[in-house]
Amino acid sequence: MASKLFKLGKNMSVNESRFTPELLAPAGSLDKLKVAISYGANAVYLGGLKFGLRSAAENFTEEELIEGVEFAHKRGALVYVVLNGFLHDKDLDELPEFVQFLDSIKIDAVIVSDLGVIKTVHANSSIPVHLSTQASCLNVESAKLWKSIGVERIVVGRETSIAEAGKIKKEAGIEVEMFIHGSMCMAYSGNCTISNFTQGRDSNRGGCAHSCRFEYSIDFDHLDSEDKKRAYFMSSTDLNGIKVLPEYIKAEIDSIKVEGRMKSHLYAGTISKTYSEALNYYKEHGDFISDDLQNWENELKKVTHRTYAQANLVEKAGRETIFNEREVASSNDYVLVGRVIDIVDQEAIIIEVRNAFNLEEELEILPFSGKPITHHLSSIQSLTGEAIERTKPTTLVKIPFVKGLERNNILRKRLLQ
Repeated sequence: MASKLFKLGKNMSVNESRFTPELLAPAGSLDKLKVAISYGANAVYLGGLKFGLRSAAENFTEEELIEGVEFAHKRGALVYVVLNGFLHDKDLDELPEFVQFLDSIKIDAVIVSDLGVIKTVHANSSIPVHLSTQASCLNVESAKLWKSIGVERIVVGRETSIAEAGKIKKEAGIEVEMFIHGSMCMAYSGNCTISNFTQGRDSNRGGCAHSCRFEYSIDFDHLDSEDKKRAYFMSSTDLNGIKVLPEYIKAEIDSIKVEGRMKSHLYAGTISKTYSEALNYYKEHGDFISDDLQNWENELKKVTHRTYAQANLVEKAGRETIFNEREVASSNDYVLVGRVIDIVDQEAIIIEVRNAFNLEEELEILPFSGKPITHHLSSIQSLTGEAIERTKPTTLVKIPFVKGLERNNILRKRLLQ
């Protein structure tokens, strides 16, 4: 029997069940895992000390993996571990033991790009396999093939539009995950060797130096002077899909993914909170017709980012998606100053300082739901009660109790304009 339909914005409709995708956030460390889940992420993806593509990230020891999985599962969230590096035989010799460990702590899936890794995972565990965007799955027949060898979810290549991803899901009969926010790559879903050449670091085995972000000279005779100035011609703008979130829902994309395991706690919390609030609003109202839309857009601008664009989500990315500026030109109106570690008898709050802040400054506290709370710092103390005028990064300090604060809340301040 056909389901009733209801409106989702203008000229759109979805099932009455109000399908919403999983919100999948990056977890570059155990602390960031806790922040992302606390701010509304339904799932996180992370890496162990080997086999992934972000060797420069903090990544997780086995003890941290155990704690992270326990934290997530207690809150109804899922944990996916990346095994998406391009591995050689010597790597595969070490992989079975790690896979067996992951199976024993009940992680929810591994994200894989290599056929040999898929076979190894299946031979040593019952862990579901998700295909990494690194494998560049861009069409229905490719998805069918991956499904036939035991892949349960496709993380489609970033060159895929929402409509194309929806077609892959429908016709291949497989779960589809798709990026919605974060840094983009100029190569086909990371299949790049520029940093191998420029830095001697293997892009596809965890060593990417982001050489595409560097300044280069272009000296071809057929180029005019303006084209020759496009020194950052390989650097891409950042992805921001908040305005086309209804399209993800219409296509029933199973999971919307945020890039950024190497980015800050502020990024993990802000992005998770913003997209979570948008999805929760849709669950309640069945549309995105809300004054909060502008607030969501503004929040996404409060983390470090390059110029935002929609890349290939609706139309194929073109010349306008080149980020032809130095990295320092990236917008960063706010900076993370700390994270709530503990609350002492509703009298004081212990803050882990990330960036220095001063007595009498105004900070913004980001609650897990609702608008930011502005707080004037009338007192800062050390843990032993000594008065502090200016904090130091990596230290713990006490500030007066603020109603509404919870453990893992993050605090930020606006930079001087």
